[in-house]
Amino acid sequence: MADPFDNKPLWDRRGFLRKSLVGAFSATLGTQIVFAENMPRWHTPLALQADNPLSLPAGKHKDLVILNDRPWNVETPPHLLDDEITPVDKMFIRNNGNIPESIDLKNWTLTIDGESVKKQTIFKLSELKKKFKPYTYRLVLECGGNGRSGYYPITSGNQWHEGGVSCAEWTGVRLRDVLESVGIKDDAIYIGYYGKDVHLSGDSSKPVISRGVPIRKALEEETLLAWALNGQDIPLIHGYPLRLVIGGWPASVSGKWLSRISIRNKEHDGPKMEGHSYRVPAHPIEPGSKVPDSELKIIESMPVKSVITYPKSGAIVPDGEPLELRGHAWAGDLEVRAMQVSIDYGATWITCDLRKPHNRLAWQQWSVTIPFPKKGYYEVWAKATDSKGVSQPMVIPAWNPGGYLNNACHRIAVKVE
Repeated sequence: MADPFDNKPLWDRRGFLRKSLVGAFSATLGTQIVFAENMPRWHTPLALQADNPLSLPAGKHKDLVILNDRPWNVETPPHLLDDEITPVDKMFIRNNGNIPESIDLKNWTLTIDGESVKKQTIFKLSELKKKFKPYTYRLVLECGGNGRSGYYPITSGNQWHEGGVSCAEWTGVRLRDVLESVGIKDDAIYIGYYGKDVHLSGDSSKPVISRGVPIRKALEEETLLAWALNGQDIPLIHGYPLRLVIGGWPASVSGKWLSRISIRNKEHDGPKMEGHSYRVPAHPIEPGSKVPDSELKIIESMPVKSVITYPKSGAIVPDGEPLELRGHAWAGDLEVRAMQVSIDYGATWITCDLRKPHNRLAWQQWSVTIPFPKKGYYEVWAKATDSKGVSQPMVIPAWNPGGYLNNACHRIAVKVE
């Protein structure tokens, strides 16, 4: 397979152009790039990459970045994800349609139907709250396209960086308890959801997105029909008054403005379950290739990943002083087993302190204090390893047409002076 970077004019095989460019980078930065000899051939220092903030949405933290406003798609810069429990004003937004124009809370209902339900049932929201025991879990929700901007060639879709992720506290009833109360037939293999969001065409009869998960995932203890977020009513933009919340898988399976769940005897076939939507090639392909639908597989558990939340990229450290680092790590359905950072482009790694998750499917906090050998420009790279021994790649993972599942090491720029 051809190297996608072979035709980039910044690098050649003889190396003299690379050497001159490293010198130019150093001059631009006003300091030496420490460990430049370890820098990957394709890499441009973070400090020289363009930062193009867009307008800010109303009702959110002033430093969130809007990717799209119809529908709303908004991401959180990594340094704003420092909280153990993500505050509502710092949570990313990923919508496929428009927010419902009105909410009739008193008459809001949830219908349970489908080929594999024993008894189709309609619940009022008040009935769900009275009939079933409530639970609260911290759950990681991450957009399947988080990190899409890192892929080359560029793929279609919102160009997320690292901020399409959150870990907040959700309160509601277990979907398992509700489904078991109405009866699940033996042939059930999937569930699918429907919400009250409005199609961008304005056609109220047209579902915007209707995704689902296998019945085994639907029946996990942490899968919730939630009405509260961080102890308060879920905000409208995040799915008020009722949302399906499924941690560890793409956030697109956590349907907002929930009004219906179907128990299916086949793989759910609603909008955004077909074609290339939330699917990746079953086998590695050449970047830029077209892939037939028959060779794609549905994204399920998200890959191991981490983020540096402190300090903010661009930090300046006095010479001789160590730097305290911290962040979060998560691994879909699994736990994170180890966390490491590197300041020499992966030549060596420093082990971090890693906390256990608050509950299954919550992210884990990590921290470490690192020294720097001398003045200059550094990059801190973060790498998590999951409970099966799989680590984040240092380079962008296998390309796919949807730009999904980029779990390459997060990095920040640091200058010691």
